[in-house]
Amino acid sequence: MSKFPNNLSKRLQDRTNNNSFRELQAPKDGIDFYSNDYLGFSSSETIFSEATKLCEKHQLKQNGATGSRLISGNHKLFELTEYFLAEFHQAESALIFNSGYDANLGFFSSVPQKGDFIFYDELIHASIRDGISLSNAKAYKFQHNNIEDLQAKISRQESLENSVIYIVTEAVFSMDGDLAPLSKLADFAEKNNHFLIVDEAHSTGVFGANGSGLVNELQLQEKIFARIHTFGKAMGCHGAVILGSQELKSYLVNFARSFIYTTGLPPHAIATIYSAFQQLKNGGAELDKLKANIQYFKKQLKIAKIDSYFIESESPIQCAIVSGNGSVKKIAAIFQQNGFLVKPILSPTVPKGSERLRFCLHSFNSEEEIAALINLLSESLKSILDE
Repeated sequence: MSKFPNNLSKRLQDRTNNNSFRELQAPKDGIDFYSNDYLGFSSSETIFSEATKLCEKHQLKQNGATGSRLISGNHKLFELTEYFLAEFHQAESALIFNSGYDANLGFFSSVPQKGDFIFYDELIHASIRDGISLSNAKAYKFQHNNIEDLQAKISRQESLENSVIYIVTEAVFSMDGDLAPLSKLADFAEKNNHFLIVDEAHSTGVFGANGSGLVNELQLQEKIFARIHTFGKAMGCHGAVILGSQELKSYLVNFARSFIYTTGLPPHAIATIYSAFQQLKNGGAELDKLKANIQYFKKQLKIAKIDSYFIESESPIQCAIVSGNGSVKKIAAIFQQNGFLVKPILSPTVPKGSERLRFCLHSFNSEEEIAALINLLSESLKSILDE
C-alpha cells in the first residue's frame, strides 16, 4: 500500500527539520565507547559455552519456550535462575521478564491501583513512564534527585489517608550517569510507610558486592518494595528480573499482562543469564578494570581542562553537554571518522539545550584509547564551538 497518513508524514518531516530524525544503522567497526556492554560479557565465549552446556545438562536443546510461562513455556531453567538471582541480590523472590521494558510495563500497569499515587523522578526511563501511563493511579513527577520537592509534592495532595504511595527512581540514571540518593529516599519511604521502587538497569554488574547493584551496596534491600534489574547492559544478555517479596511475585504472575500474555524466553536465553551471573559472582577482574577506567577517564578530563562540560558521575556513563542537535552531531561525526564509536544524544530524547555526547566506558577499553578519545574531544570542542 503506497498511501501514508498525512499527519504521520508531517511528524516525520518535523523530525527532519529539527535535525532529530532517527535511522537504523548497521554496526560499524571501531573502538566501542557507545554500548552498554560495560563488562564485555556480550562477547564472552566462556559465558556462551557455559550456557550451551547448561542447556545440554538439563536436556533443553530447543530453540523456543513454546508458549507463555503459564502454559507450556516454564522450563526448568527458570526456577534455577530465579532462585539464584534472589539469593545473589539478597531478595525473597525473583520473577524473570522478557526485557526491562516488559518488566516496567507489567509492574507499573498492574501494581499501583485506582486511588493510589505514584511520585517519580522526572528523569526516569521511558519504559517506566509508559507503564505508569497504563496505570489507574495518579502520577506526579518530582525534580531530579530532589527529596524536598518530593516531600512538597506529596504534602500538596489531599485525601491520602487510604491511598498507597509509590516512589520511583533509578539507581543510575541512563542519560546523565548520576546516582539517586537511595539512602535518603529509602529512609523517607520507610518513615512514612511509602513503597520505594528502584530500577537498577545501569547499576547491575557495576555497583555492589560482585556487581549485585547499588541497593545491595548500600544495604537497603530490606527497605525497597521492588527492584528491577535488567540484563541487556553489563550482563551482556537479554531479559530482566523483578525482585521483591513472594507475595509480590505471586501478584505479578496473576496480574502483570506483559508477563502473562507473552511467550517465555527460550532455554538458551535463560541459561545465558545464569551463566553471566555465575561469571559475575566468581570473577571480579572485569569489574575492577571498569572501575579503574572510570577513574582514569575522570582524571584525564581534569588534565585536559574539559571536565566542566561533564555531568558528575561515578558510573560508566559519562556525558558531555553540547547544546544543539547540530553541534553534538558534528562532534560525534568527528569521533566516528577517527574510529571511535560515540553516539550523540539528541532532543527530544533529552530536553532541548541539554543535548550531549554520551560516553560509555568498559572494562575492555585501554588507557591509551581513553586518552586518545579525550584528546580528540578537547580538540573537537574547540573547533566546533568556536565556529
